[in-house]
Amino acid sequence: MSNINIKPLADRVLVEPAPAETTTASGLILPDSAKEKQHKGTVIAVGNGTKDEPMTVKVGDTVLYGKYAGTELILEGTDYLIMREADIMAII
Repeated sequence: MSNINIKPLADRVLVEPAPAETTTASGLILPDSAKEKQHKGTVIAVGNGTKDEPMTVKVGDTVLYGKYAGTELILEGTDYLIMREADIMAII
């Protein structure tokens, strides 16, 4: 987990995506062109929620999110996604 000094607002969540798989279940090494982005990651920071709905996820949770969820950003050389909590489908 990173030590990023960023605080999402309202119902937003900062997620560090899991790295793409480099091998298949049978042990084959995947070339870069065949690697698919994971749709899971670790929650790095959370907002305070809205007055009607408090936040469900917390820092350190591993979450699943939609393929097109969030906005990509790079902070200190690391890729992150910032998304609404509603874009998160599950906590693993």
